[in-house]
Amino acid sequence: MFKRVGLFIATNLAIVLVLSVVLSLLGVGRILDESGIGLNLRNLIIFAAVFGFGGSFISLAISKWTAKRLTGAKVITSPRNETEAWLVDTVRNQARIAGIGMPEVAIYEASDINAFATGARRNNALVAVSTGLMRSMNRDEAEAVLAHEVSHVANGDMITLALIQGVINTFVIVASRVVGHLVDRIVFRTEHGHGPAFFITSIAAQLIFGVLASTIVFWFSRQREFRADAGGARLAGREKMVAALEKLRRGVNQPHLPDQMASFGISGGVGRGFKRIFRSHPPLEERIAALHRR
Repeated sequence: MFKRVGLFIATNLAIVLVLSVVLSLLGVGRILDESGIGLNLRNLIIFAAVFGFGGSFISLAISKWTAKRLTGAKVITSPRNETEAWLVDTVRNQARIAGIGMPEVAIYEASDINAFATGARRNNALVAVSTGLMRSMNRDEAEAVLAHEVSHVANGDMITLALIQGVINTFVIVASRVVGHLVDRIVFRTEHGHGPAFFITSIAAQLIFGVLASTIVFWFSRQREFRADAGGARLAGREKMVAALEKLRRGVNQPHLPDQMASFGISGGVGRGFKRIFRSHPPLEERIAALHRR
């Protein structure tokens, strides 16, 4: 647990440092104009875009490295047994049919039934399964899960999600600073520079806008799960995909991936009512019904 938190903090600090250097090289020092009264929209937009897109794409670029360390996933470089050989051969065959490069195949130690795919490029991805999945699923069900993850890679879901997250981040940063500036000028009547009200309001607005805007990211994430299920059905067969989701449904209350990686897994927990809009995965019942309608 502490290792995961430490890695998360260290990674984010490194990202902030890199992006701060980028801003310095671009000559973006502050978001106020030369008079110190109005906003310099050019600087603000550059600042927001660098942190909005930069953070998202750096996270994507190191996603394989991060995933391996958060989960302890071990890449199969030379299969040690028949099961590992089957995993590699199955992913290789599915990748060939899907028209992508061979992903790295890994296994990570976890009791839950889960798997994930990540990576910055379609031809250089990572597909990993938990030991719990290998113990609990038969070959047909495991094949369908692998097909689902390979479909995520083939659909370019990771890069698309990074783009959407970058746009959302940029909007939230710009909007929150504008609100903070207006409150500081109109309500607190700060005439030059920015007072405490700007920073307090900006932080509050960023939190509120961030929560609201995240519903768009979660909506896309749910849609990509339906598409990956359909892709898994094409690669492995609809009945196998349905059987795999049924097995996941029966084990839905088991522990899942680290929070930083929850949206990458094949199963994302239970979400009903209002909570649904903040879930990265649709209910498994809906995914199963969608496959039956195909």
